[in-house]
Amino acid sequence: MIAYHYLERGIAGFGRAHLAGSMSGHLGSALLAGYFLGEMKPDLDPAVHFAIERDLERILGGEESVWFDPAKVGMTVEDLFEEPESAETGKSDGTRIIASALEPNLGKLRQSGHNVIFASLAIRAFSGHPDLATPARIEGARKLIAAFDTQGPGRGYLGKGRGWVSPRTRPEEEGIEVPAYDSLESMAAATFDFVIESAGERRQGYGGDFHLIDHAAALIDLADCGLTGLAREGIRAHREHLARLRALPVLDEELGRLKKSELDPFDPDYWRQRQSVQWDAWLTHRVKCLHGFVVVSRLVEDDQKREVARDAMRYLMA
Repeated sequence: MIAYHYLERGIAGFGRAHLAGSMSGHLGSALLAGYFLGEMKPDLDPAVHFAIERDLERILGGEESVWFDPAKVGMTVEDLFEEPESAETGKSDGTRIIASALEPNLGKLRQSGHNVIFASLAIRAFSGHPDLATPARIEGARKLIAAFDTQGPGRGYLGKGRGWVSPRTRPEEEGIEVPAYDSLESMAAATFDFVIESAGERRQGYGGDFHLIDHAAALIDLADCGLTGLAREGIRAHREHLARLRALPVLDEELGRLKKSELDPFDPDYWRQRQSVQWDAWLTHRVKCLHGFVVVSRLVEDDQKREVARDAMRYLMA
């Protein structure tokens, strides 16, 4: 198991993320994902749990500080996780409040799905551990999720000739075919199909396979927390996410071929790798993607598909 205090620190950092900007939600959400990964996989080798905790300590120590400018916002990563002393205790309905904040921005793709990725982790923390749901944390999380109301789908890189683009129209208006799945189970299967197909291909934009997995996991988690209607409403945005990723060009020639980890991430020896050979901001994304993969796996009944997807995931783990 992952130590409980990482859940406490994660929700503290999440509740203050709005002070540093919406993308600083990566930091607290990574701690939450790490804790929940340990909760879902208690039978992992203790060395794997230890290695995940080591990565969470690196996050707490400010090793991945790309998500905001400390000088501009007047706080450091360490400050983000240090709550002011308060006599408040858990007493508010965090699940309802965060769900209400998510509802207006759930139906469209927002920043590669970060609105629902972040919200689902906070909802899971508050619903499973109501003692952590203090008014200040809930209000901070609400402000963070509401910040996505006016944000777009993210950016895609179309190669050196066209560069990065931030779409302002629907995929259908751009001639991009959108898949038609309408259940969480078919969404999970489509997610793994795309990972199997694309994980070894060099594309850039919309958070890549990392965030497609996390986006699917977030909707599944919402349903597990009793918010089935909200989860189904969010499938529309996941379809757009997958469509935009499919439409990105493969850039192996321009950017180089991806490498694949020789070891499975649930092998203790894998965790000797401290840095990615090919991915940026990997410290927070590695643990979140592993968490997401385990969640999505629950809804994929095809054993072979799960195993092939797990093998393809090693491109994301390198």
